[in-house]
Amino acid sequence: QVQLVESGGGLVQAGGSLRLSCAASGSNFAISIMGWYRQAPGKERVLVASITSGSTDYADSVKGRFTISRDNAKKTVYLQMNSLKPEDTAVYYCNRRGPLGTLTWGQGTQVTVSS
Repeated sequence: QVQLVESGGGLVQAGGSLRLSCAASGSNFAISIMGWYRQAPGKERVLVASITSGSTDYADSVKGRFTISRDNAKKTVYLQMNSLKPEDTAVYYCNRRGPLGTLTWGQGTQVTVSS
C-alpha cells in the first residue's frame, strides 16, 4: 500500500524560502505522476505543481518561484519554494497518481508566511 509523508513546512517571513519533501512507500514510484497541492482556509484545494518522468507543470501563481523535483532512488518528491508571499500560506499536500490512476494523498504540512 502506498503511503506519502510530507515534511518541511513551517513559519517563514515573506521573501523567505522553504523546501517541502514527500517520501513515498510502495512500488512504481518512478512511473507515477507526483504533485503538490495546497489548501488555504476557506478555499478549495488547488494544484501547485506536478512532475512526471520527463516534465513539470506549475500554477501561474507560483511560476518562477517554486520548483518541483523528484529523486526516484529515494522515492521522494520535493517542492522548493522561494520568494514566499503571505498568500502562499496554506496546508500543502503531496499527491501521487499511480500507473492505474489510483490517487494517494499525504497528511499535509502547514506553511505559514508572515508579512
